[in-house]
Amino acid sequence: MTVGLVVVSHSRKIAEGAVELAAQMAPDVKFYPVGGTDDGRVGTDLEKTIAAFEAGLAEASGDGLVVLTDLGSAVMTAESALEFCSEPDRVLLADAPLVEGLVAAAVATQGGALAATVKAAAESVRFGPQPTLNAAGPVQSQGRGEPAESEEFELINPMGMHARPAAKIAGGLAGLDVEATVNGVDGTSIMELMSLAVGQGGKLRVEAWGKDASKAVNYVRRLVEQGFGEI
Repeated sequence: MTVGLVVVSHSRKIAEGAVELAAQMAPDVKFYPVGGTDDGRVGTDLEKTIAAFEAGLAEASGDGLVVLTDLGSAVMTAESALEFCSEPDRVLLADAPLVEGLVAAAVATQGGALAATVKAAAESVRFGPQPTLNAAGPVQSQGRGEPAESEEFELINPMGMHARPAAKIAGGLAGLDVEATVNGVDGTSIMELMSLAVGQGGKLRVEAWGKDASKAVNYVRRLVEQGFGEI
């Protein structure tokens, strides 16, 4: 892997828990969780963050680090650590939700993406209702007309659409130049994909617009055919 992922949180448990979740989808990725103070309190620590940056830079094979944070002072701590680290040009700070962004970044890294693409994958993930929604429900093609590519797939994995499949779909799509929906919800949102609650034998309809529309549909097809690695 060429990219390391650093998590800076106010809580050691949050940092380590987010990494534990992301590592389930990306077992080959190197993670560097930082959280809490040396005496076990909630807070951020500049020296520990710098140390995580240096460890990641030493192990990353050329393309550097992508950093995700939780609340405001964690962002400031990461920015300060960037000023003191040995190779600041190889460290990218992502503006993304911590858990969903980390999972998307991890999936992109697992797939061999470089740091700029990993950062973009994390930042493509969003929470909550999107501008493509209205009171009547999802607007799948707002201003785009018919999708460039679309296909429907039957889930064969025993548990259907749960956290791991949702993360794999969202993480992969977030790294592509595409706007994609799955059963009418944002294909880059883990939470929206999980809310579909599609079980084994259920159908996923993927619709995609943009340069990588074909890649997006083929990506989801491969995941479904492989049972998301669960069979």
